[in-house]
Amino acid sequence: MTTRILVVDDHPVVRDGVAATLAAVDAFEVVGQAADGLEALRLVAALDPDVVVMDLRMPGGGGVDAIREMKRRGLRAAVLVLTTFDTDSATVAAIEAGAIGYLLKDASSEQLVSGIRAAAAGETVLSPAVATRLASHVRAPHSTALSAREREVLALVARGTTNRAIAEHLFVSEATVKTHLIHVYDKLGVSDRAQAVARGYELGILG
Repeated sequence: MTTRILVVDDHPVVRDGVAATLAAVDAFEVVGQAADGLEALRLVAALDPDVVVMDLRMPGGGGVDAIREMKRRGLRAAVLVLTTFDTDSATVAAIEAGAIGYLLKDASSEQLVSGIRAAAAGETVLSPAVATRLASHVRAPHSTALSAREREVLALVARGTTNRAIAEHLFVSEATVKTHLIHVYDKLGVSDRAQAVARGYELGILG
């Protein structure tokens, strides 16, 4: 039985390399490639792949948002994240969004192939480093992972929205917004709005 795969990465060299590696495997068929999350959504809907190999941080549409939207639309493809980001925030956000697996780009070809086979079978795939991070997150729920509301506040900050405007948008008080920002700063290890936004993009929280 053939496993149909879509490869999503904003770097053409990486994307082509992954696609070529997978195309050489028996029973694997690379049905398409996408450069960002928005293109990935379009191709997943059009091509109905079994597995999507997804990077996280991409201009024009991040991987976490694309995964979340795929699940919202009820698209059946299993998503295997393949990224350089192994931070708590990126890992937890991707898994919470609906990714079935998470591998780092230093994984061997054998690990990637094995991971895709497992993902196609509905099995969870985690690199050792990621598995350790997730275990730590479970043991310490107050980790660096942002809550859904904190991510929402950070996204609004990234658009240049003032605290007052954020409060109006979310139907909360300005004091509540400031409290959310304090938590965001603490979890991301930063001290101001600009640093928080920069860190958010670095970690893949902001697409």
